Amino acid sequence: MGGEALSAYRTLLRATRKSFAGDTVMLKASAVEIRKHFEDNRNVTSQSEIQGLLESAREASHFISNMIVQAKLNSRGGYEVKPSKDHAGGTLEIPSEDILKSSGK
Repeated sequence: MGGEALSAYRTLLRATRKSFAGDTVMLKASAVEIRKHFEDNRNVTSQSEIQGLLESAREASHFISNMIVQAKLNSRGGYEVKPSKDHAGGTLEIPSEDILKSSGK
């Protein structure tokens, strides 16, 4: 893996560790998915295609870091969201009960 690709890979992993902290299922699943994308493109040699893939990785890192906030079940049976300063200006999309139930939370 080239230097830029390795840097993009690590940046994506850091973004998921930050956004999915404490959620082992999402951490594992996101790491597997990231690895798969990089493995699928390991043999790309076209510089323009490589640059496009690196830009996609940068966009994904930004999205994960700035657009995803996990809700946590509180003691009252409701969900709380604690966005950080990175999430300023974002909108809140609440997952359906079906999604929450299927995630095992």
